[in-house]
Amino acid sequence: MDHFLYKDGALHAEDVAIADIAAAVGTPFYCYSTATLLRHFTLFDEALAGMDHLVCYAMKAASNQAILKTLAQAGAGMDVVSGGEYARAIAAGVPGDKIVFSGVGKTHEEIRAALTGGIRQFNVESEPEMEVINEVALSLGTVAPITVRVNPDVDAKTHAKIATGKSENKFGIPIARAREVYARAAALPGLRVVGIDVHIGSQLTDLEPFRLAYRKVAALTEELRADGHDIIRLDLGGGLGIPYTRSNEAPPLPVEYGAMIKEELGHLGCEIEIEPGRLIAGNAGIMVSKVIYVKSGEGRDFLILDGAMNDLLRPAMYDAHHDIVSVVEPAPGVEQQPYDIVGPVCETGDTFAKERMMAPLSAGDLVAFRSAGAYGAVMASEYNTRPLIPEVLVHGDQFAVIRQRPTFDEMLKRDTIPDWL
Repeated sequence: MDHFLYKDGALHAEDVAIADIAAAVGTPFYCYSTATLLRHFTLFDEALAGMDHLVCYAMKAASNQAILKTLAQAGAGMDVVSGGEYARAIAAGVPGDKIVFSGVGKTHEEIRAALTGGIRQFNVESEPEMEVINEVALSLGTVAPITVRVNPDVDAKTHAKIATGKSENKFGIPIARAREVYARAAALPGLRVVGIDVHIGSQLTDLEPFRLAYRKVAALTEELRADGHDIIRLDLGGGLGIPYTRSNEAPPLPVEYGAMIKEELGHLGCEIEIEPGRLIAGNAGIMVSKVIYVKSGEGRDFLILDGAMNDLLRPAMYDAHHDIVSVVEPAPGVEQQPYDIVGPVCETGDTFAKERMMAPLSAGDLVAFRSAGAYGAVMASEYNTRPLIPEVLVHGDQFAVIRQRPTFDEMLKRDTIPDWL
């Protein structure tokens, strides 16, 4: 469920008409619904009721500080994967003891910043990284709390570019070597082992891969405790999928996911951390774009939009589907026609959809890309010297621009011309 609905024939975000936002800020732009963000966070929080737990929002999905602050005020922790994300979380008022640092390539500088500013734990991805965290912690006279990310070799049955739990993926250490690696961690004086981390991929639409991975984690927990490790926390990652089309079979609900966690891991008495990102932010955001031209081609018509692949990369990168709807509700029974929906970037890959059935549209009409809140604005670029598009947050009948569109002058001033030119 989301809060982007037609009211009196016009698409609204909560109680604000999308056309009114477009008139105020121009197109294209991203728009987020506060009510949807909070609803989705609450679904996860309530799904783990009765267990000691923390829902850490995976902020790589959408990292504007206004979104982070909205979720943090509701009780969310944060899962970060870079020094920049850590700085964003701190700037948004998230306390360090609610920030989990993931990612395969943590640098000395990032580790030092997190240990200095406060951190809940590092999810360690490799033995060399473990040695570096120990070294930095000792140089600061502190002890770093860690989990080790284990790779359970479970096929998440998702897109190859977002699968992370198979043996050939770059993430974590093989679960078969976990006891050896934990023994090394326990011998390093700058580290304190607090738990186990696992994350098998993104956009999962079936609970069975999660169940298989969590059973392996449960068995490993018993083994590590028998070895003398104090395993008090299980970080289960994120990855629960969302419905990108209105017609697909719906992915499992957070309450079903929570019930499965309790069934597989509840007997261990561990604190549970989960790191949802897409399911919290995905359907909480849309991208709004305007039709520049309707072009007749050889056997097809094109809708050429002012939004492009640099604004919303997922279709070009993953062949991802987004429902695209008119901001003005089509009249009942209107005959639809197929369009190839494209952007103005000079790449054939700048194609959002082919032969998409839509009610007839004209130049100047507005369209909205649904389910664009996750991995939309955060993956955007200025390719073709196109400005990053604004982000807007709606709260009831109010809206605010939470990231401005830069001017061409602001973009050009970032370049520095060498003296010899």
